[in-house]
Amino acid sequence: MKTYTNTGNKDTRSGFGAGLTELGQTNENVVALCADLIGSLKMDDFKANHPERFFQIGIAEANMIGIAAGMTIGGKIPFTGTFANFSTGRVYDQIRQSVAYSDKNVKICASHAGITLGEDGATHQILEDIGLMKMLPGMTVINTCDYNQTKAATIAIAKHEGPVYLRFGRPKVANFTDENQTFEIGKASQLTEGTDVTIVATGHLVWEALEASKVLHEQGISAEVINIHTIKPLDSDAILKSVAKTKCIVTAEEHNYLGGLGESVARVLALHQPTPQEFVATNDTFGESGTPAQLMEKYGLNSKAIIEKTKKVISRK
Repeated sequence: MKTYTNTGNKDTRSGFGAGLTELGQTNENVVALCADLIGSLKMDDFKANHPERFFQIGIAEANMIGIAAGMTIGGKIPFTGTFANFSTGRVYDQIRQSVAYSDKNVKICASHAGITLGEDGATHQILEDIGLMKMLPGMTVINTCDYNQTKAATIAIAKHEGPVYLRFGRPKVANFTDENQTFEIGKASQLTEGTDVTIVATGHLVWEALEASKVLHEQGISAEVINIHTIKPLDSDAILKSVAKTKCIVTAEEHNYLGGLGESVARVLALHQPTPQEFVATNDTFGESGTPAQLMEKYGLNSKAIIEKTKKVISRK
């Protein structure tokens, strides 16, 4: 089976910062707005090199979204930056009315998503943001898996006309995708081939899916792993092609099972090809304070959980 090498753990938010830095050099229409979290969002370099295109809005996220929407009228491409909880839950009305309904070319970039925010606890962690954003008409929703992919996605969304929600994280995770990749919105990436089960994963769970597939291979189970970096628009063809072969599927995400990737996949299956499915996701709950590793273990968001759900779904074929 095909294997992937971790070239060194790196945080995905730094991939966003690197992508934004490159955009600052290559696209003069790109502007950046931050809600008092420059260091956390890795926007320091853009600010230092393009101070005339950087706007510190302060702890006023709703105002930041409104300003960003207005900037698009003059042809600018605004990238807003704050924690995922504040990027979505705190400003949902502004996003709905000023960005989505008005079809403004705003890139809502959200760090510290999911429970891997860690010790800051439930009030700062968000596990429902994908659901919130994917239900908005016209909103593209992207959840990247590592540093390299986050950098590539950041650069790619500047060329996309329309509102985008780009979700990434705080902890250092495996960096394993191609450094020189071309990021294609809405196109899933098949990482391994398999015949017994399809595992579709997004964000931090992609590496966990690959780790699970190695253990499963040793146990005689052939797993096909697909990286779903774009949750909306979803690559339905890739999913249906895979399950036509494997006849069962596991979805894995750092998000509530309600409203996330798993539900989007379930809809595709229900409409086109009913297939046994198991979910690796949080079970309709808030998070809590703890290290990322502790929380991923407690809430069942790791390779161990994927292996367990894989064996369960295979038994249902």
